[in-house]
Amino acid sequence: MESNPVLLESKSSPINLLNEMQQLRLLGHLCDVTVSVEYQGVRAEFPAHKAVLAATSKFFKEVFLNEKSVDGPRSNVFLNEVQVADFASFLEFVYTARVEVEEDRVQRMLEIAEKLKCLDLSETCFQLKKQMLESVLLELQNFSESQNSEEGSTAHPSVATAAEAERDAPDSPVARPSCGVSPEAPAAKSKEKT
Repeated sequence: MESNPVLLESKSSPINLLNEMQQLRLLGHLCDVTVSVEYQGVRAEFPAHKAVLAATSKFFKEVFLNEKSVDGPRSNVFLNEVQVADFASFLEFVYTARVEVEEDRVQRMLEIAEKLKCLDLSETCFQLKKQMLESVLLELQNFSESQNSEEGSTAHPSVATAAEAERDAPDSPVARPSCGVSPEAPAAKSKEKT
């Protein structure tokens, strides 16, 4: 009797794999490449794993797959015009699928993602920039609406009081002091004429 196949799938395995690879990198274990980064005289070296870099970056994949066997396996890759902090954040992202950066560095992270052809980081930066832009637009819209409502609320009371003054003006001498003439003045002038 033949049994039906069943699927054994782990939801935690990809996360555990990334966490373990990150720990190996941080401890310098099994690292087979060093990436040297230099920008404006600031230089740093980052030990990493070729397999992780190649799996997450088409740039590194091309570099490692195009190595000539005559030269032997490449153990160093040099990147210039990449800031040390940005490459450190890039590595953290490819090893953990997350990284925390300041808002003003998102554009630089997008640029490094495009330079290193890291599609996951590029999409993540693009989505975050889109959210940030939508947030700014929403704030501007709310600010504009609040300004319009404030202008409207201050304009309406003065219109209402002017309308009330016009309504009360013909019958009531009390409504006229706003013109700068006292209620007694017209009566005094009329006495002088008689």
